[in-house]
Amino acid sequence: MGNTALKAESVAVTVTGEQLATEPGGTPRERKVGVPWLRVAPPLPVAVPRAPFIALILVVVVGGVLGILLVNTKINENAFRLGELRDQQSSLDVQEQQLKQEIARAEDPGNLTAHARKLGLVEGTPVQIRLPDGRVTGMMTPATQPPSITSQQDTGTSEQGGTTQGTGTDQQPTE
Repeated sequence: MGNTALKAESVAVTVTGEQLATEPGGTPRERKVGVPWLRVAPPLPVAVPRAPFIALILVVVVGGVLGILLVNTKINENAFRLGELRDQQSSLDVQEQQLKQEIARAEDPGNLTAHARKLGLVEGTPVQIRLPDGRVTGMMTPATQPPSITSQQDTGTSEQGGTTQGTGTDQQPTE
């Protein structure tokens, strides 16, 4: 409802000792004494400058559009990064699978035996130790088989008369 106010208008006209009120048209009318006639006053004109309001609306709209563009750009950038990470994950999954297969082949009993012979180990009689009391079951005997031909033990001597350790690594002679 705007700026409206109630304005009391009472115009008293005396006709033969009696008070009469007049309507806005000016015609006399009978009224009760002490009750004023009320009417709604027109709203006051509001003079608001429009330029700052329009500037504010433009700033809000431009800011919103730029914000949406920035968010959209970041979403697309993250989508590309996510695609790269998925590709990297799939290649790492393949590499993990290959490594697990390689470990399974290395742990195969036949491969363990071949690798042990290559290192110069030979089969012996098993001996077991009971943990609660430390008793040894079985007879400990040294292995009687000669090391295999592919063994790398005592592969050579140094110039100074020492021997090099046959571990398969290049070590300096002991002095």
